[in-house]
Amino acid sequence: MLLTSVLLLLMAGCVHSQVVAPGGSYKLTCACSGFNVGDYWMHWIRQAPGKGLEWIMYYYTESSKSSAQSVQGRFTASKDSSNFYLHMSQLKPEDTAVYYCAKHSQWWNSYRQLYKN
Repeated sequence: MLLTSVLLLLMAGCVHSQVVAPGGSYKLTCACSGFNVGDYWMHWIRQAPGKGLEWIMYYYTESSKSSAQSVQGRFTASKDSSNFYLHMSQLKPEDTAVYYCAKHSQWWNSYRQLYKN
């Protein structure tokens, strides 16, 4: 019996589903507008069927990032000025979920800038 993992992305009214075999890889893209993604901390969050939300990763730069233990060593993130990416490898059936991206709040960025100066 071949197990498959169904990955779903739901953002801003856009739903995309992708079936990936266990052990496979896939890249999710969160396309953003109205702000420069490079200026913000960004997050990936997921919700498996019948379960609550699970934070899996935040990313600002390669030196400022963190991920949940459940995806460490398998999932990485990157971004450019208008997109936030989730690079997934060694996928498992338990990675089946709806994946959301989120922008960190403006107040946090303002606080960080004030604190840094």
